[in-house]
Amino acid sequence: MMLIDYKNVQISHDENTILTNVDFHAEEGEFIYIIGKVGSGKSSLLKTIYCELDIDSADKAEALGRDLMTLKRKEIPALRREMGVIFQDFQLLHDRSVEKNLQFVLRATGWRNKKDINERIDEVLNDVGMTDKKQKMPHELSGGEQQRVAIARAILNKPKMIIADEPTGNLDPETASNIVGLLKQISMSGTAVVMSTHNIPMLDKYPGIVYRCKEQSIIDVTNDFSSLNLSEDYDDDEAPTENLDLLDPLYE
Repeated sequence: MMLIDYKNVQISHDENTILTNVDFHAEEGEFIYIIGKVGSGKSSLLKTIYCELDIDSADKAEALGRDLMTLKRKEIPALRREMGVIFQDFQLLHDRSVEKNLQFVLRATGWRNKKDINERIDEVLNDVGMTDKKQKMPHELSGGEQQRVAIARAILNKPKMIIADEPTGNLDPETASNIVGLLKQISMSGTAVVMSTHNIPMLDKYPGIVYRCKEQSIIDVTNDFSSLNLSEDYDDDEAPTENLDLLDPLYE
């Protein structure tokens, strides 16, 4: 089943063209990476999917069966309830425990039965290996643990698709690998995962479909990303400082 179907989509921000002639697709269970330098349009593309950013024009722009060009503002919450969104900075509510963070989301999306709420929270925390952290406050958790809670939050309503914007950007390499592995596992259960990333080694460790944003375009480079000189996608102050010999030419 096609979950995202973009054909000849144009995306701008503050009257500046970000991406043009975008053809982008996602189906059930697919694991999709979007790579590219900072400012190349990765986040902007993701924002159009959950309607944080409008699409300028398109021959076709559909997400979860909705036409994004005609979708009304009042219809956006229903669309977002069918997808999970994960951010680089976790965006947990810091004044309440892990359990209450998850309760808040379920109640906000229409769950009322206390037993059902508690059972679903236990299920998702078990899925992400965080059962023993249910009563912890976010500041008591490591970055990786906070991101696991963010993933738990994203899968609460059994979404058809997860959108993850640089979910490993604030994590050390080992923790980042564990997070990507968890997202890969989720995709194998049928939920599509669309993830922007600079973490190029993950593309080999957890294979998926790879799109690259560059020069206002996005292209599918799944079959040849390993032969590309992705180092050109970095400005000098953005390049990673660790293990460059291991990553070259597969870093970005």
